[in-house]
Amino acid sequence: SVMMATFMFMMIPRAEVCAERIQEVLATDSSLRPPDHPVRELRAHGLLELHGVGFHYPGAEDPVLRGVSLTARPGQTTAVIGKTTLLGLIPRLAEATEGAVLVDGVDVRDIEPTVLARTVGVVPQRPYLFSGTVASNLRYGNPDATDDELWRALETAQAKEFVEAMPDGLDAPIAQGGTNVSGGQRQRLCIARLLVHRPEVYLFDDSFSALDYATDARLRTALARETAEATVVIVAQRVATIRDADQIVVLERGEVVGAGTHHQLMADNPTYREIVLSQLTEQEAA
Repeated sequence: SVMMATFMFMMIPRAEVCAERIQEVLATDSSLRPPDHPVRELRAHGLLELHGVGFHYPGAEDPVLRGVSLTARPGQTTAVIGKTTLLGLIPRLAEATEGAVLVDGVDVRDIEPTVLARTVGVVPQRPYLFSGTVASNLRYGNPDATDDELWRALETAQAKEFVEAMPDGLDAPIAQGGTNVSGGQRQRLCIARLLVHRPEVYLFDDSFSALDYATDARLRTALARETAEATVVIVAQRVATIRDADQIVVLERGEVVGAGTHHQLMADNPTYREIVLSQLTEQEAA
């Protein structure tokens, strides 16, 4: 009992410090202000436009993005090779410090947050799974999804095989953070979760980096069928992931230095060509 009492006395100061830190977080005001007159309905086409977008972190001298302008259209895949910061500005995970980000012609700062979350879906650079089951994780964006819809999303994401191999299938347990599955499996489950959500705009933030080249290729082929009418934006450092995109935007030092197809950029853009040839041979890049 003496040991227990000693332990309790040791834990009380720690608990007080933890409580203070939690209170600090809860009391922190968000830097993202809700719109005064929120737009609650969009045209549901998924047209994405960036006009002169810039971004710098608080306290930083130099911006990480400068004057970025691009258009991503429904039914097309737009790839960005360079900064991943860009994607966070579209669903308002961060706020552009210059310019404007528009979805269906409406500034994202004027869109009701729940509407924006329903319209724009993202698989982040560090995919995260929650404590629960495979099924509960997949249904976060669509609680009413059927088991058939879950299996279809898993098949597209090249995750069906390893989920079927789990003793409980869709009911297999997932640890907090997805620590009981591999990095590649975690990425594929997060991609499947986004497919179950079915937004108008799909954002993939270096979401294929943990996959081998064969799985990456199969996944992107299947993904193209499932997202044929949606707007797809992929940020990646691996050329093989983006070379078949309808449009590739090249960023250097936070600025757009080129845009076009793989073959156009190989012919006209030294920056893109240098990146490609650092990963592929001339023959592979042709």
